[in-house]
Amino acid sequence: MKSDKFTDNHTEDDDRLENKILQSCPVCRRDQGNPPRGKMFCHNWLSDIPGNKADFDMVEVQFKNTRKGFYLNSLHLPLEIGDMVAVEASPGHDVGEVTLTGYLVERQMKKANMKPDAEVRRVLRKARQADLDRYEEAKAKENDTMIRARKIAEDLHLNMKIGDVEYQGDGNKAIFYYIADERVDFRQLIKVLAEAFKVRIEMKQIGARQEAGRIGGIGPCGRPLCCASWMTNFVSVGTAAARFQDISLNPQKLAGQCAKLKCCLNFEVDAYVESVKRMPSKETRLETADSTWYHFKYDVFKRLITYSTDKSIPANLVTITADRAFEVIALNKQGEKPLSLLPDDSQKPGDRKVYADLLDQDNISRFDKKKKKRKPKQKQADGNAQPSSQQQPREQRQERKRRDGDKRRQRQQSRNNATETGAAPQNKKDE
Repeated sequence: MKSDKFTDNHTEDDDRLENKILQSCPVCRRDQGNPPRGKMFCHNWLSDIPGNKADFDMVEVQFKNTRKGFYLNSLHLPLEIGDMVAVEASPGHDVGEVTLTGYLVERQMKKANMKPDAEVRRVLRKARQADLDRYEEAKAKENDTMIRARKIAEDLHLNMKIGDVEYQGDGNKAIFYYIADERVDFRQLIKVLAEAFKVRIEMKQIGARQEAGRIGGIGPCGRPLCCASWMTNFVSVGTAAARFQDISLNPQKLAGQCAKLKCCLNFEVDAYVESVKRMPSKETRLETADSTWYHFKYDVFKRLITYSTDKSIPANLVTITADRAFEVIALNKQGEKPLSLLPDDSQKPGDRKVYADLLDQDNISRFDKKKKKRKPKQKQADGNAQPSSQQQPREQRQERKRRDGDKRRQRQQSRNNATETGAAPQNKKDE
């Protein structure tokens, strides 16, 4: 947001100066709608405790995208979260943003499995305006460099995809992130890239999950990708996780935007594994007096099991609780066979009331008033009117049906006699 001090005499130079100030200030960048990415942000919950910054001399510095590093503040600079600093690099120096200070940096280093004998580089200084200018110039070349590098790799017939390019803060080095399904000999590519861009080249291979995390996107659940928002490490996902949760093994539904199995398949698999331990085995058969029952499916959280009389197809499905299944198994071990799977004193699970369809709540006609059918009023005159056929006792209805049948038989007999004698019928009903 522009300052109120600018008046009508505002010039283009003032605009350029103001943009530089906004770009150089991390707080202003966040106010402009560029907050730190979810998995890169670490809240310093010790910030209001006095003396916690002097306990540790290491600081955490964040660079472009997902790259972070730990640097020694040997000069004891008064660094705060959000300060832009120049740090040692090979070669030259790099520019990054301080994201964490104090005792929490030690905790983050342990979490990152940083070895004690690893090389530790230093913080050189707080970034000057000249450092920030070179840093912005280097960032501006990254997109064009990536497009040209992809063209060069295609001309060299290399089976690889360059997904991103990151320039060092001083512009003397560029890191090319690529993905490949097989081993790639990119020695010739490095020579061509070094001649084309006049910088030192470093190739870094990443997986399909890391590439999806760097690019970002929206998942089928409607939320940002977990790998781009909060996940920091990736664990292998197997089809066994889908089998434990009784999910259909459909590759189109199980694969994410990285064409690998979705990471969220691992989120609830532990709960399913623990719940399955309290259920009978799928291989266990239940014997009753009338049939043999095989496992068909189960609901691990409601502890309901569905059995079928056929091992290959669903036939005569019966759903019982896990406790009832254990009771039948115990009876079978004793040589006894119950009459049925369902207990005698309980209602069938299939008789439970079915809840309404949740999708019907969006029906536009749900507010329409339904007209109630009025029952016809029965007319009674002085109590002499006969009740309807539905209100008459059963014996009276049967007697009336017998009388009607006798009358029909008499009319039929009279018609037959008239036909034999040649006489005319007595009335129109006999015709």
